Amino acid sequence: MYHTLASVTLNRNTHLKSFATSIALSCLVSGALTAQTARLTAAPARPEPGAIVRLTLSTPVSHADSVVSVRGALAGEPLHFLHSTAGAWHAIGGVPVDAEGSLVANAVIQRASGKTEIARVRFALPKVPPPVSQPLAVDSSFTKPLDAATTARIDRENARAREIGRLAHDRPPMWSASFLKPRTSVITSEFGSGRLFNGALTTRHLGVDFRGAVGEPVRAANRGVVALVDSFFLAGNVIYLDHGGGVVTAYFHLSKTLVAIGDTVKRGQEIGLVGNTGRVTGPHLHWAARYGAITVNPLDLVALGGRWYVSSSSRPSEPSRTSAAR
Repeated sequence: MYHTLASVTLNRNTHLKSFATSIALSCLVSGALTAQTARLTAAPARPEPGAIVRLTLSTPVSHADSVVSVRGALAGEPLHFLHSTAGAWHAIGGVPVDAEGSLVANAVIQRASGKTEIARVRFALPKVPPPVSQPLAVDSSFTKPLDAATTARIDRENARAREIGRLAHDRPPMWSASFLKPRTSVITSEFGSGRLFNGALTTRHLGVDFRGAVGEPVRAANRGVVALVDSFFLAGNVIYLDHGGGVVTAYFHLSKTLVAIGDTVKRGQEIGLVGNTGRVTGPHLHWAARYGAITVNPLDLVALGGRWYVSSSSRPSEPSRTSAAR
């Protein structure tokens, strides 16, 4: 009986050790598989219409099979991932102002071995709220239908603005510090608010308005290249700055422009003067932004801060071409 019990105990111990070994191996394999999986996250999780989304890609660090490139897309626009820390990459993207339901962002990771990984994140969008109306009593010329020629001109000008946004993807991010507000004055109209002209809701305000008197300074939100200086029907005298990485900022209703197409401007440089050109009720600065062809809230650029999304290739000490006042 003693030998029988010993035999049973021995067999039981053997089976237990085998079972424990199997579990350990299973955990190791599971851990290895988990460790090899790239993960993409987005903030905020429920972005507002026109928001800039911050995307973080977490990848396992492998010296034997390093990451050689990361690319991605969101809402039909490319994402430009910048290496942040070991195993972490950051990108920004834009949410269309009329998007509802959900959006999916993806990241494609290419490793030195030729292996390709894909990470995705889906985030829910809140229902587009009705714009908060801002009543304005204006001359009837602001509310009467535009003629065909004027409508065609506005369409051409909007197309030019979208093209500038698309071309901004061809240049890497030029900034090495946070975005600034172009004026320090009071904001008189927020992004997304509705315009109620003589009791009729006509448009959604896709920019941020700053108080200002004619001739007061307007400054570049960040380092960039002047992509456009022109006079538009609605926006009046305009300046568009290409900051690279798909980001463009625009400055409307200027009384005077102080830069020319092709100029490289510094962060905070005076580029124009507040005015009341175009279709306006009084002098102010309308500040707008795009990510590619998508109109976004420019204040979200300011909220990015100076460290989260900065290109390591940016050279703040590089001399900028500053043009004389024109």
